[in-house]
Amino acid sequence: MYEKPCVLAIDQGTTSSRAIAFDGQANIIAIAQQEFPQIYPNSGWVEHDPEIIWRSSLAAARQAFADAEAKGFHVVSIGVTNQRETSIVWDRQSGQALYNAIVWQDRRTSEFCAQLKRDNVETELQQKTGLLIDPYFSASKIAWILDHVNGARQQAEVGKLAFGTVDCFLINRFTNGAVHATDATNACRTSLYNIHRGEWDKDMLKLFNVPAAVLPKVLNSSDDFGMTAPDIFGRSIPIYGVAGDQQAASIGQCCFDTGTIKSTYGTGCFVLMNTGQQPVISKNRLLTTVAYQLNGETTYAIEGSIFVAGAAIQWLRDGLGLIASAKDSQSMASSLSDNSGVYLVPAFAGLGAPWWEPDARGAIFGITRATGPDEFVRAALESVCYQTADLFTAMAEDGITPTSLRVDGGMVANDWLLQFLANVMDMNVERPAILETTALGAAYLSGMKAGIFGNFEELATNWRRDAEFKSSMTAEARAHLLTGWRDAVGRVIQK
Repeated sequence: MYEKPCVLAIDQGTTSSRAIAFDGQANIIAIAQQEFPQIYPNSGWVEHDPEIIWRSSLAAARQAFADAEAKGFHVVSIGVTNQRETSIVWDRQSGQALYNAIVWQDRRTSEFCAQLKRDNVETELQQKTGLLIDPYFSASKIAWILDHVNGARQQAEVGKLAFGTVDCFLINRFTNGAVHATDATNACRTSLYNIHRGEWDKDMLKLFNVPAAVLPKVLNSSDDFGMTAPDIFGRSIPIYGVAGDQQAASIGQCCFDTGTIKSTYGTGCFVLMNTGQQPVISKNRLLTTVAYQLNGETTYAIEGSIFVAGAAIQWLRDGLGLIASAKDSQSMASSLSDNSGVYLVPAFAGLGAPWWEPDARGAIFGITRATGPDEFVRAALESVCYQTADLFTAMAEDGITPTSLRVDGGMVANDWLLQFLANVMDMNVERPAILETTALGAAYLSGMKAGIFGNFEELATNWRRDAEFKSSMTAEARAHLLTGWRDAVGRVIQK
């Protein structure tokens, strides 16, 4: 073992590609980031250029690698975490994508998914995959690409094409085409993977008309995903850990025990609770998903997925020009004594859990002549908390009643947001000392196999709390706010 070993985590997200090097005590020793543009070809469509995904990930990884080794560290392994459900189909021989990556937020297959619901196949799909029928997941995106790119379906049938979520695409590029593999946490987000049997499901492949020949091999979350091509970093480095971003954040938050729960506030918001070795099928339209898979053993989670969280603040900044930076939102929201009855329902890409209304569109209610930028900003921040509360209400109806919540993601630097979240949830909210939990989770998975990190019990001792927020709101005030919010959601859904 090298004197100063470290792990390089590549975190490919919805709006940026990042790379972070961690030492054996989970300290950050190098970090690099590149933002990239979103593509909106039509209403409800969201795409990324796969080549920009690759180039930005490669540039960030090389920068963090160089910075870490310049400080005397030696990168011994790589972990990859990624925006989930985003789908890419590429030519196996050339490695070139046939079409832009269709992003998880994309709604173009909503009518196809609506027809599947009318065909009464959702119950079978949920029992096998843990998911619900929605354009959010990968399967309908794959089918769309195969059906809309000239000659694609014929090429797919004879094994000339490969499908992958972003982790799979990056692994293929980093290994110069040698490896076509993903892990169970990403496979389970496609609507094609049987989470009980741990394999691609033939019935789901038939349902979505996806040829088995395009699918990657599914490995453990901590496993051998191949070696990087030697020209990328100057030497070959093993890729030893892979997990979808929300599962990686849960691992970074050390949610290893049954009942532990985290919520990530980034572009969207995703709540995961570890349910242990037994998958729990929700009766309230939450998702059953793979938390992680180690040594062939699967640990499951219940998940609630909110499509728009930080994206609402980004919209206020880039779309409306109401704020100069996301940091401004805290002071603007805290300048008001209340929300003045203004509610924003940020259904920019439909509504996720627990409503699953892909055709819903955003709306703002309660504005008057006195409404200004501060009210819009506060309504956007409050909407994130209200949506989280709705997820926890659904969990409670499934018999799940956690007493505290660990949070992470770019938004949690906002103290006002976390205090309001604690108020609305009537629950303690804990912010960790290390906020880069998604990258840290990927680093943990990779470092465990590389021998830098120990088992989960040892990793749990690394978790440190930066701040705790406790509810200071009366039950009456909380009920009044939630009633106003749910009335607003109801009006959006009715439309």
